[in-house]
Amino acid sequence: MYSMTTPVEVWRAPMTETAYTTRRDWGQAVRVWSGRASVQPASTREEPSPARDLSQERLSVFLPFSAVVEHTDRLLIEGRWYEVDGEPERHSQTSRRHTRLTLWRCAS
Repeated sequence: MYSMTTPVEVWRAPMTETAYTTRRDWGQAVRVWSGRASVQPASTREEPSPARDLSQERLSVFLPFSAVVEHTDRLLIEGRWYEVDGEPERHSQTSRRHTRLTLWRCAS
């Protein structure tokens, strides 16, 4: 079914307050889980325009059921950073229990 061969790290950042907003401080992020996962392309979308080119890369990732991951985390996969898009889907009623994520590539 899923070949979990790709090394993956899950990183979590604390919240920090500024004068105007509260945001995640990715400079202070810590690794909360690392292991192997099945990483598959989900979609790639490109929107060329005269002002700039926009490209978006999405992945489907299948982690072990025991993996610690939240919708606010970032994943490091093969040297690239990805953000979780939506809530992680935990599947415990199948023959291979797993957590499914949809990710999109972020700048850093």
